[in-house]
Amino acid sequence: MCGIVGYIGNQDAKEILLKGLEKLEYRGYDSAGIAVKNESSVQVFKAKGRIADLRRVVNVSATANTGIGHTRWATHGVPNHENAHPHQSTSGRLTLVHNGVIENYAILKRDYLDGVAFNSDTDTEVIVQLIEKFVNEGHDVEAAFILTLKLLKGSYALALLDNQNDDTIFVAKNKSPLLIGVGNDFNVIASDAMAMIQVTDQYVELMDKEIVILTKENVTIKNLDGQEMIRSPYTAELDASDIEKGTYPHYMLKEIDEQPAVMRKIIQAYQNEEGQLVIDYNIAEAVSEADRVYIVACGTSYHAGLIGQQFIEKMAKIPVEVHVASEFVYNMPLLSEKPLFIFISQSGETADSRAVLVAIKELGHKALTITNVPGSTLSREADYTLLLHAGPEIAVASTKAYTAQIAVLAILANVTAKFRNQSIEFDLVKELGIIGTAMEALCDSKEEFEAIAREYLSVTRNAFFIGRSLDYYVGLEGSLKLKEISYIQAEGFAGGELKHGTIALIEDGTPIIALATQEKVNLSIRGNVKEVVARGANPCIISMKGLEEADDRFVIPAVHELLTPLVSVIPFQLIAYYAALHRECDVDKPRNLAKSVTVE
Repeated sequence: MCGIVGYIGNQDAKEILLKGLEKLEYRGYDSAGIAVKNESSVQVFKAKGRIADLRRVVNVSATANTGIGHTRWATHGVPNHENAHPHQSTSGRLTLVHNGVIENYAILKRDYLDGVAFNSDTDTEVIVQLIEKFVNEGHDVEAAFILTLKLLKGSYALALLDNQNDDTIFVAKNKSPLLIGVGNDFNVIASDAMAMIQVTDQYVELMDKEIVILTKENVTIKNLDGQEMIRSPYTAELDASDIEKGTYPHYMLKEIDEQPAVMRKIIQAYQNEEGQLVIDYNIAEAVSEADRVYIVACGTSYHAGLIGQQFIEKMAKIPVEVHVASEFVYNMPLLSEKPLFIFISQSGETADSRAVLVAIKELGHKALTITNVPGSTLSREADYTLLLHAGPEIAVASTKAYTAQIAVLAILANVTAKFRNQSIEFDLVKELGIIGTAMEALCDSKEEFEAIAREYLSVTRNAFFIGRSLDYYVGLEGSLKLKEISYIQAEGFAGGELKHGTIALIEDGTPIIALATQEKVNLSIRGNVKEVVARGANPCIISMKGLEEADDRFVIPAVHELLTPLVSVIPFQLIAYYAALHRECDVDKPRNLAKSVTVE
């Protein structure tokens, strides 16, 4: 969601900040701003809209060696100039950017800041005004910063400039992601390493309720009690070319095309010298010993979890429940005696999932995170981690991370099954190789999927995806992709549930996209299609080779039936992409959405 960058050093900060914010555009935002500081003053530039809009208002002659920047995804107050960050204190001495949500901001405003004139509707302005209040009472800025942090309830990543201190940026973190990048005679701040990968690949992780006193020469980390923390930097394994579009018009299309290579990379990452799939022994043991596995996730990751449930139950013979994180944290079910929790998150920073992780760790339960980002919060705080190895995913609508999650879940289930001496009827390495080839064939069929999008979705206001068994779960993901980026009202349904209410929504011409890859329910889903056709629907059947019939709109290559979601989702991804393109939507940055959801 919101993104932060900062720079302190010898170079002109302005362009470094703007380029850093451009690298954070994938996170989703509605306004942006920077503050740059030289010896005489702090200059603030901000704008509603894209970074391109911000560039137009930045004074090109404004040179400074220190600065902070921000992209905002609105939580408090509408997207406009006044609510955009950075925010300043009344005197103008202090300038602040903030990611996260302060839950008690209204109470703080009432109890501490009565009579202060506010320029915005944000919770962030309360923070900077509160720091200034403590400064006016005689505290230095660091002490005032800490006093304020101890009053805050909620999530925050903060970067603060003091107009009377040329040499320092004050930084703090709680629940929201934030990193310190280390360079020669400069240091940087970033919500995501890729924002500043063009200037450094050396990063220091910050833990919750830590502050940083950042100068161009030093990184001083303390807890809120003033105790200094020593932490070495790590190397961010990002290739700057991985986060560029290259010759592609959109990141989403590039990331769809990368899926065959991701499959092969995952095989290599989890294969030993003998060609066998392996994961950390402790992970296999923990899953094996669990009496029930609880998968917790949100959105696309939740849909991957539904498929992972089938893998673990069918291969490893362990019962699995799949839960939406935002519901689980406030309505925890009765747990089994020896549960294991699996958290699935592309970013590893999903706030709702982290809230569940905190709650179950307090109960003493074990947790495994499956994520694309090593060193992310969910990865650090869980007992175990399995990485997706998908490479940076920039487009808001997840594609390659989804198929990577499914592949890693299949590997987890397969290895756990062998650990439990369960027989496996197929060679997963071989089948994933077949899937990689099938993915390539599907990615080469773009013209056919564009034709489907044009035929079925150019003018419609809604669409339905139906399937049974695994196809139903893929239909959920297909409908999410379509609604995310094309803004068509799309829903996924179990084929057998249509007659229990949903069929009332069918009108003449309503697009129905049906998936038929499961032999045991093939005739059933085709019967469901006939039911909606009888009521005027416009059907589009996508089937698997070997189950196809003459009127099917597209036939996907045959793969192992249990693993069909890895290939059957690609037509849905491409259909959604072309539907959005035909409607002139912003494919990579759909309205109101964020890539990394870091607030509950």
